[in-house]
Amino acid sequence: MKILYGVPGEGLGHATRSKVVIGHLLAKGHDVSVVSSSRAYKMLAAAFPGRVHEIRGFHLAYNGLAVSKAQTVKLTLRTAPEDLQVNFSKYRELLGGFEPEIVISDFESFSYLFAKLKRLPVVSIDNMQIISRARLNVAIPKAERGNYQLAKAIVRAKLPRSRHYFVTTFFNLALKKKRTTLVPPIIRPEILAATPTQGSHVLVYQSATTQQNLVPLLQQLPEQEFRVYGFNKEEDHGNVQLRAFSEAGFIADLASARAIVTNGGFSLISEAVFLRKPICAIPIPAQFEQWLNAAEVQQMGYGRHFESITADNLGAFLAGIADFETALASYQQHGNEVLFAQLDDMLNDIGTAYLPGEIAPQEESWGGE
Repeated sequence: MKILYGVPGEGLGHATRSKVVIGHLLAKGHDVSVVSSSRAYKMLAAAFPGRVHEIRGFHLAYNGLAVSKAQTVKLTLRTAPEDLQVNFSKYRELLGGFEPEIVISDFESFSYLFAKLKRLPVVSIDNMQIISRARLNVAIPKAERGNYQLAKAIVRAKLPRSRHYFVTTFFNLALKKKRTTLVPPIIRPEILAATPTQGSHVLVYQSATTQQNLVPLLQQLPEQEFRVYGFNKEEDHGNVQLRAFSEAGFIADLASARAIVTNGGFSLISEAVFLRKPICAIPIPAQFEQWLNAAEVQQMGYGRHFESITADNLGAFLAGIADFETALASYQQHGNEVLFAQLDDMLNDIGTAYLPGEIAPQEESWGGE
């Protein structure tokens, strides 16, 4: 089939997992064109020369460590009209030599709008849809309820009435909407090939490098070795080693870590769960999806969820590592086989049932539950 694949440029998690799926689709003989922006575009263009087209994407605005809702809205409203014009100009170029039969979107809006314009079926593959399409099994504290309602509204407005939703997740929930399938997280080949061992160090991934007190904080636990990524420099601070980014080095340190300390980002948490590494999750404020991932880590017994990094919190996490390892030992995932099999079946069904220009059966009204 001819497939248009949309990947958002915000962060590299979407691009990393989409790269795996795109590689699978090409190996199965499909003709895939990709649209993306920013860093994700550069990464995917290097991996799939000639197949990736640059568009203008949506960006989050930050206020310190937290996402600024007001600034994000202002940024989006200011840039959206011009971005739409530029993006659809790119799509007109695509139409000159590429006529997609289906669109796959990893939470990317413009490929979805193109599909609706051309009346093509849409398949969604991402982790965010779990917020809207499943029944959460964790209590949402009062301080997070506003973030939850905002996140749910955004997710429900993204890719409504798609043909099907594949939701990647490391935790199982009851579904509340049709045309939805939960599948294990997408794991990149480098992690699949890694052999997990138990070293003596704790891997710390600090994506928001404005937390400048991290090194002295970690030095309050001198008996524990920490290897810290995120500051992108090599420095020795006794029991705290700052590491410049290296994909091979990071994967080696992850695979051999005793445990990890990270934010609530889905990709790294999923890789840690796959490698059965205990997780201390400190989500970035005002990002409900990160809060949910961290809450589920604790709910599943895979680690702890804290609002901030403190010596006391880290000490409490490290004291429970044996219990977390026991819980993680029961986690089962056979690579990406489940998603690939389900996706192949879905594409076969769509390919035999619909022709370009036909309308695929629609989901229940996206405004309802």
